[in-house]
Amino acid sequence: MAVKNTVLPISLSSFNSASLSGTYQAINSGGLEQPCFFLRIVNDSNVDITVSFDGTNDNEFIPAGQQFELNSQSNNRPSNHVANFGKGTTIWIKGNSGTGLIYLSGYYQI
Repeated sequence: MAVKNTVLPISLSSFNSASLSGTYQAINSGGLEQPCFFLRIVNDSNVDITVSFDGTNDNEFIPAGQQFELNSQSNNRPSNHVANFGKGTTIWIKGNSGTGLIYLSGYYQI
């Protein structure tokens, strides 16, 4: 059993850019397995992608070969408040069909 106040990774998700269709598709179809304080999306493909946190609105843009990191709360709990991406949150991506993979990684604390 993990010790309390430990940082652990979620399982790495990947999406083949050849399956991109120009509309939003889930990069993690089951949603986040834990409430994460840190997310990283690596666009290891040859096409630009747009990211959405609700499947409708454009929230971020990641050029081909680049990455995006979002640290909601770096292991810090000021005034006992915690800011995390909720368990079950689905991350959506869209772009044109390409070559290469797009990865989602994240970290949570117990």
